[in-house]
Amino acid sequence: MRFDAITLFPEIFAGITAHGVTSRALSQGLWSFKAWNPRDYTQDVHRTVDDRPYGGGPGMVMLAAPLEEALRDAQADRERLGQPRGQVVLLSPTGRRFDQAAAAQWVAGPGKILVCGRYEGVDQRFVDRCVDEEWSLGDFVLSGGELAAVPMMDACVRLLPGVLNDDQSALQDSFHVNLDGLLDSPHYTRPEVYDGEPVPEALLSGHHARIARWRRDQSLRLTLARRPELIEVARREGRLDKADEKFLLGLQS
Repeated sequence: MRFDAITLFPEIFAGITAHGVTSRALSQGLWSFKAWNPRDYTQDVHRTVDDRPYGGGPGMVMLAAPLEEALRDAQADRERLGQPRGQVVLLSPTGRRFDQAAAAQWVAGPGKILVCGRYEGVDQRFVDRCVDEEWSLGDFVLSGGELAAVPMMDACVRLLPGVLNDDQSALQDSFHVNLDGLLDSPHYTRPEVYDGEPVPEALLSGHHARIARWRRDQSLRLTLARRPELIEVARREGRLDKADEKFLLGLQS
């Protein structure tokens, strides 16, 4: 899987390329990354990549031409290496909200070319001509698309086989299909008693079915308390069984 980023600040991506499991996976060739700076495709001495918006208003708008030329080089580089072009994604507050299901979908493909907007936005003509999808990290506004692209990339890379020490770890993450889209349960490690607080007895029982039930119940409890809409989605899609519903009924009574 390959990610390209069209960005004015390539150094921001050091957070994922130079540190942690994603950096190790990069060095092992499990994924690849390349950044393309639109300033390298400008024609003036000031390397201008933005201008005032037509119609007035605050802020500046990113110019279409430097973005499109950077994109062409990214696509040409992929083709030169015999790689699929990949879909072009604009990181935008107006895009679809990214989630774990989207990460799994991205991992199933060849990767993406991420266009990291800045300032007040991107010239719509570039969007209309070049962008396949628009995605958002959430219902809030960031200073630039890079700050959304990095966690999206991280969410994808950690799903690749061989990236985590135990591939089963990713299957137990919150929102994963193995958890029916619910939040993960609490976790405990040594010591067995910490400052007077013991590990829940069920986790010490060695009884696999009992442990699984405890974790499921705690997942339901946490999801109901913090993200109740996820309970409704799971119920609507038939992902809750009778034991789940009985436990939830007890919480709500």
